[in-house]
Amino acid sequence: MSSSTPKVISEEPLENKDSKWIKLVKLTYTTPDSRTRPYESAIRATRPKNTDIDSVGITAILQQENDKGPPLILLQKQFRPPVNKVCIEIPAGLMDEGESAEECALRELKEETGYVGTVEEGARGVVIFNDPGFTNTNLRMIRVNIDMSRPENQSPQPQLEENEFIECFTVPLTDLYSECERLEKEGFAIDARVGTIAEGVELARLWKLN
Repeated sequence: MSSSTPKVISEEPLENKDSKWIKLVKLTYTTPDSRTRPYESAIRATRPKNTDIDSVGITAILQQENDKGPPLILLQKQFRPPVNKVCIEIPAGLMDEGESAEECALRELKEETGYVGTVEEGARGVVIFNDPGFTNTNLRMIRVNIDMSRPENQSPQPQLEENEFIECFTVPLTDLYSECERLEKEGFAIDARVGTIAEGVELARLWKLN
């Protein structure tokens, strides 16, 4: 990742008035038995107007030229302060005002990885709520194909922001579950989206689904 090991060096309370990205709210809701109860929640403060999602997650599959080799899934290593670990993630990013989920996916893919991809018809996945018992933040999964025969994908150059430190790597899609197990043992945190995809691949293998 870098010459120094990232780590959290302090922790202190944060008030809503000092927070740019998230807010804590107290909800009051009615239960199925008609009782009224309070609930504490975090919300993302940056969701653009006229959209129902905060961000996109990108399932980026590298297609080898002439199908020489298995399909590869593009993953990332990125330090995440809330868990104080380097996380294994898929490319992802926040929505910009006025853009579609597909446009956001292709933009974030180019910025974070340097790859140029295409969103195939029907590749607009479902909206996923990351941790609905805690927050309303959500994302739409978008499947993107990366054609490795394209000249711009021969030597991709990410366009990272100053505070972004992202390392990209690929894993054969068929090996994703075992790779997640190996990376977890090495001390990495497995992002829920990566773990969910890996579980799906493993279930398809165990149950011989086509």
